[in-house]
Amino acid sequence: MKNFKKLTVWQKSMVLVKDLYIIAKQLPVEERYGLRSQVTRAAISIPSNIAEGCSRHSEKDFRRFLEIALGSSFELETQLLIMQKLKLVESELEMIIDQTCEIQKMLQGLMNKLI
Repeated sequence: MKNFKKLTVWQKSMVLVKDLYIIAKQLPVEERYGLRSQVTRAAISIPSNIAEGCSRHSEKDFRRFLEIALGSSFELETQLLIMQKLKLVESELEMIIDQTCEIQKMLQGLMNKLI
């Protein structure tokens, strides 16, 4: 069992969740149960799956949870791009999108080490 709190990718994904919640509050009220719910769930899924994967005893199982976290990060990126295109928030989303892409690269690198 690995200590997920020591993984840089988990730490960065936790920062992403915090930053995303700040942005998500800016979404229109009518998006509370739509896009806002979607982006926050996708963001939370990233560090949650990394942590759950660390509890697994085999590298194969750990890698599978990293794949799920990666999938959630791509889902989140898509939702952020939708928010950007629709101009649903006043803040600049580029920083959050960049954080998401950095986490994707880190997850892919970690998965490559487990092959």
